[in-house]
Amino acid sequence: MEVLVFRTDIKSRKRMDQFAWVFNQHPYIKDWNVDLQDIDKVLRVEASDRLSEADVIDLAQTFGFNCEALTD
Repeated sequence: MEVLVFRTDIKSRKRMDQFAWVFNQHPYIKDWNVDLQDIDKVLRVEASDRLSEADVIDLAQTFGFNCEALTD
């Protein structure tokens, strides 16, 4: 398992709920959350090593969100 961290433009719980069912059902995502209080609206995804940063970005963009990987 690894933790992938992203900056997003998700601004509300309602918007987050629009893609929650996809993240909740994804076979490679064990857990995820969005810190709506953080200025970067940080998305953290705990996933198997089969899921890449690009995969998560593509999923988020499918729902109209900007998403970019944050580095250490």
